[in-house]
Amino acid sequence: MPTWDERFAAGEYPQNPEPSPVLRDYVESFPDGHALDVATGTGRNAVFLAESGYEVDALDQSREGLKITRENAAEVGVEERIEPIQADANTYEFPEDRYAAITISYYRAVDRFPDIKAALVDGGVLFVEHHLRSTDGPLSGPSTDRFRFASNELLHACLDMTVLYYDETTTPHEGKHSATARIVARNTTGGRQSYPAVERGG
Repeated sequence: MPTWDERFAAGEYPQNPEPSPVLRDYVESFPDGHALDVATGTGRNAVFLAESGYEVDALDQSREGLKITRENAAEVGVEERIEPIQADANTYEFPEDRYAAITISYYRAVDRFPDIKAALVDGGVLFVEHHLRSTDGPLSGPSTDRFRFASNELLHACLDMTVLYYDETTTPHEGKHSATARIVARNTTGGRQSYPAVERGG
């Protein structure tokens, strides 16, 4: 089986993917500070966050993926705002109380959620999107359900936070279906809070 370095170098994954429209819609409501993109791949979220004004730690085990991330950042003039971190997210020691925003796209990090949440400052925001188990097929993404979220699994994993947005959707994708769960959750608790007024971009 090819390594992640080989996959990225071979162009098996998008070299300059767009961030989720949900992240675009909500980013202006995130607090200022440092951001972390977990399993950054080729920089889907890291470059976007840097363009949005954040100093970003881009974490990935693939040297090739981080190289492409740096190239993508350089193309839009934000390379100085991105700090590549080559490490395995499964074992990485996340610093506590550091990040205003943490993003994770298409990496099943639920086992590390306690440490990832602890890395958020008070009021910091977590954005996650990942493949979902679905009866709509054939599905793009992982070939087995092992690496997909079950229905509401991502939501339940974030109920100790303030959930600002959640969805589970299925859309056509390259002759298959893309089943995806997405969440935006803030590191706060309590029955009475303020909530962002968000204009949907579409």
